[in-house]
Amino acid sequence: MPETAFLITAFATLFVVIDPAGLVPLFIALTRGMSDDRRRAMARRACLIAAALLLLFGLAGEAILGFIGISMPAFRIAGGILLFLTALDMLFERRTQRREGQQAEPDHDPSVFPLATPLIAGPGAIASVILLVSQAGPGWGGTVAVLGLMLGMMAVTYAFLLASPPLERMLGRTGVIVITRLLGMLLAALSVQFVIDGVRGTGLIG
Repeated sequence: MPETAFLITAFATLFVVIDPAGLVPLFIALTRGMSDDRRRAMARRACLIAAALLLLFGLAGEAILGFIGISMPAFRIAGGILLFLTALDMLFERRTQRREGQQAEPDHDPSVFPLATPLIAGPGAIASVILLVSQAGPGWGGTVAVLGLMLGMMAVTYAFLLASPPLERMLGRTGVIVITRLLGMLLAALSVQFVIDGVRGTGLIG
């Protein structure tokens, strides 16, 4: 089993990448006018689909990368850069603006797109799961631990989506922005660590 410090870092990485608090305003916008039962159904379907996608890449991500000839150090560097760009979006509010700009048609089902993907199981989350599984060590213990954390993160996301209306009222727009920027700073630091680990994996630095 991985060390406790790694598990905490893994959960923090998934939390800041998926950003459940940042999904609150979008979920409200995309489900405006829906009944509570339909909102719950949308949230449940989105989280289940996102979990299935992340499980697929967590279990077969390295095999897929190996098949197309991409080494894990290279993917760590690329994933770190991708996460850093995501962090910049969060810090400068571009991510929130893009999310809030997405509106659904009255009869549109937003659970698959854009909720499940790319907002929950987006490129950043997929890259994070593959990277964390690769760092969890040999054997199935680390993989199961990371995927278990990911499923726990899906449960947290589902809870945030269900609590969206009162949570948005409690935090307000300013509160959501503050949380998003704080998470962006944490994600920036984590992404730099991914790049350092990738460069170290190439043997260029000790």
